[in-house]
Amino acid sequence: MDRGKLHRLLEKLNDYRGVIALVVVFVLGIIFSPRALDTGLPIFLSWQTQLAILYEYSEYGLLATGMTLVILTGGIDLSVGSVLGLSAVLFSLLTIGYGWGVAPAIGAVLLTGLACGLVNGSLIARFKMQPFVATLAMMTAARGAAKLIAGGIKVQPGGQPWYAMQEGTPPFFLWMTSALPGIGVQPSTLIFLFCILVMAALVRYTSYGRWLYAIGGNEEAARLSGIRVGAVKVLTYALCSMFAAMAGVLNACRQDLGDTEAGMTYELDAIAAVVIGGTSLMGGRGGMMFTLIGVLIMAYINKILSLNAVELAPRMVIQGIIITIAVLIQQKRGRSS
Repeated sequence: MDRGKLHRLLEKLNDYRGVIALVVVFVLGIIFSPRALDTGLPIFLSWQTQLAILYEYSEYGLLATGMTLVILTGGIDLSVGSVLGLSAVLFSLLTIGYGWGVAPAIGAVLLTGLACGLVNGSLIARFKMQPFVATLAMMTAARGAAKLIAGGIKVQPGGQPWYAMQEGTPPFFLWMTSALPGIGVQPSTLIFLFCILVMAALVRYTSYGRWLYAIGGNEEAARLSGIRVGAVKVLTYALCSMFAAMAGVLNACRQDLGDTEAGMTYELDAIAAVVIGGTSLMGGRGGMMFTLIGVLIMAYINKILSLNAVELAPRMVIQGIIITIAVLIQQKRGRSS
């Protein structure tokens, strides 16, 4: 094979590096998985394990969905973990503390996430603040707001004498985390999959998606072509925070409480999933299906390490190495294109 054909083949494979990485990780999961005592088959390969992986990473997946939109514009959002924590506390406080119904409580939480995103977007688009700085400020503010409204404690039944619910678990919390009859999948998982598929269609087939790629590719050219760059950025950061708010609802249901520390460092996992999937941190390249692949890669790696009883510290080191490799591959691709 001559060099030209080899180069084209490598470029073609590079376009599918996320899929290739996913296949490799899946095979490694089978090889290094402990065996089930009853069947002798790898535990990693079981349907229950696969469903558990999706369920455990549904919150990260929602954060990564919103993060993808922001990164496509060439931005970043460091506040999603804190918005998740604020939303988890607020949802728990409204339902457990004040006895609100589920629908108005979710509505209030989503509006809160929307407000956080609008502030981020406005600071970035209108006041030309760097995304890193603006969202770092929101990260601190949202975490402080969570602690403030919770009174410094975890919001759970009986946490305060005036709470509407003094014992047990809210029925909605149980429903969100229980496998649905017939399909064996939790509503939390279905919400994540529904959101990322809807956003994949939105990014691929609508003008909004084309605007995201245009802004990430060349913001000034996008502005000159008539795209309202500021408005698109505000909308994008608002959507990102709304997905973080929804992830907060899922977190509260999974933990049966609102924890002021919920979502700590989750933004790093979300960014890692987006980057590992193949979306460029420079903007203008990538998509939701890449992010879904990245989420699965991250989830599989953590599950493999968990099944083999690897402690948290080595897991973090491995995750850092993987992120570094993914970014280096992106940089190489950028120079070659």
